[in-house]
Amino acid sequence: MSKDNNEKLQPLTAQEMQAQLDRSPFIAFLGLKVTATDPAHEEVTMTCTMKPEFERGAGTGQWHGGPIAAIIDTVGDYALVMALRRGLPTINFRVDYLRPAIKTALTTTARVRRAGKSVGVVDVDVYNDQKALVAVGRATYSTLPA
Repeated sequence: MSKDNNEKLQPLTAQEMQAQLDRSPFIAFLGLKVTATDPAHEEVTMTCTMKPEFERGAGTGQWHGGPIAAIIDTVGDYALVMALRRGLPTINFRVDYLRPAIKTALTTTARVRRAGKSVGVVDVDVYNDQKALVAVGRATYSTLPA
């Protein structure tokens, strides 16, 4: 979408964001659902339910770290996408796993720390159904126009 310098982009709505998520085969497989957007605070929250494919060991109900990392990367990206209205490539991200997530859905909240001209930085928190913090992440994304 092209805008001149005098026009400010309107942030994606939750519905527009969900439609973008659902168009990606991988993200659709993850099953992320947008539950809250707050453009003024540059924050987005999504939920994801457990699937057998996400288990660390068959039948354990314990989340494998890979899907959690993918969720952190995706939700972090969309905290910036909300304002910029375009996909952003990941430069780097890290995850700290704080406790096992077992037989629970996950709620993930991402907050933009910096949205610069070339790089954006986002902090991401992942909670279980009991609202206990199970993982945290920090990601950087390229905000340069394509």
